[in-house]
Amino acid sequence: MEIIDILLQKAKEFHGDMCPGIVMGTRMTIAGLRELGMDPLKKNYDLIVYVEIDRCATDAIQAITGVSLGHRTLKHKNYGKFAATFIDTKTNKAVRITALPKKQNQPQDMKEVAKMVCNAPEEELFLIQQVRVTIPPEDMPGFPTHKDTCCICGEQIMDSKEVIVDGKVRCKNCAQSSYYLVITT
Repeated sequence: MEIIDILLQKAKEFHGDMCPGIVMGTRMTIAGLRELGMDPLKKNYDLIVYVEIDRCATDAIQAITGVSLGHRTLKHKNYGKFAATFIDTKTNKAVRITALPKKQNQPQDMKEVAKMVCNAPEEELFLIQQVRVTIPPEDMPGFPTHKDTCCICGEQIMDSKEVIVDGKVRCKNCAQSSYYLVITT
C-alpha cells in the first residue's frame, strides 16, 4: 500500500467519507510536510498548521498531522481559501500551500473529481511558497500566558485576547460584537 493510500484512508475515517476536499487536503499535507522534511506517517511535535478554510481539506490536514485546536497546533484563519501554512517551530521554516484555481470542464461526479485530484501532478494543483510566520507567544501551545476578566460580562479571557476600552478590560464579545444573543427568560 502506498503512503497516499494510507493517508487518504486516515483522512476518510476522520472525516466520514471520501470527497475531493479530503483528497486535496491529503495532497496538501503531503506537500507541506515534505517541504519541511517531516514524515507524514509520524507525529510531528514541532508542527503548527494555519488553515484558511473551514471545509473538508482541514479535516484531512488534522487527521494526518494530528494538529488540533485543543493542542493549539491548529490555527484557523477563515479567509475562504483552500490554503494551509505548515510551520516547523523548531527551525521556523514555513511553507504555504495554496490550491490553484480549478480548470474549466471538470467532471460533475464527485468521485471522478476526487480521482482527478488524486492523480493530477502536484504543480497543477498547488502553489507552494516558502513564507515567514511570526507566532506570538500567547498563541503557542502550552499553558495560558495571560488571564483577565471582562468588566462587563465577568467572563475570563485567556491568552491576551482581551480588548482595552477606555482603560477597562473587555472580551471581544462585549467590546465589538458577538455571534450570539443571550435570551433571558
